[in-house]
Amino acid sequence: MSAPLVTILDDEPAIRTMLSDALEDAGFRTMAFARATEFEAALRSARPDICLVDLSLPDRDGLTLVHRLALEQGATVIIISGRAQVQDKVTGLELGADDYIIKPFDPAEVVARVRARLRRDSATPQSSETARFNGWVAHFDRYVMEDESGAETPFSHAEGEVLRLFLERPKRLISRQAMQEALGGAAGDSFDRAMDVRISRLRTKLREDPRNPRLIKTIYGAGYIFLGDVTWG
Repeated sequence: MSAPLVTILDDEPAIRTMLSDALEDAGFRTMAFARATEFEAALRSARPDICLVDLSLPDRDGLTLVHRLALEQGATVIIISGRAQVQDKVTGLELGADDYIIKPFDPAEVVARVRARLRRDSATPQSSETARFNGWVAHFDRYVMEDESGAETPFSHAEGEVLRLFLERPKRLISRQAMQEALGGAAGDSFDRAMDVRISRLRTKLREDPRNPRLIKTIYGAGYIFLGDVTWG
């Protein structure tokens, strides 16, 4: 079994070298790119386990790229950025990133975050990639939801993590703290707002009435509860 592949997209040569060296010393394979066009071309033949993406790119808007990676590729994305404002972090998480690391950083922290993300991704049995609930089929191997007519709606890796959490714990209250512990990331306003956005998007994709959702209920002051009947496999 080959080592996990981590791609690095950053226009600073020193950052690419530092991360490549640290990750390879930790046992990962790496591919590093200075431009988004080179990175996107490589994705036609490579399937990375983790994508490290800088937001300040010379040839493409980083946030747009993150959203496309998360939604169309179903990729696990960790943003590495010098943008330290809370709003940038929230926006990145809202657009589908799985984590956000602010520059300057210790490369050991990046290695630890990559390992933690891979542990969470591998913790779910690979045999449980399809779930049926209330007329929907969620295909976690392809990151799409299929309705009764066969029409498919894509979801991002980050949205898929939230959906899987609900489907694995139907009809049970899931607190904000439990979500943070299950999905990772630092607790706080940015995590809470990112979760709110992801849940809102899932409700929209499930064609829920935002004023009276049937499946994903908000229990104010406590958390969320998924009311569907779920069958895996």
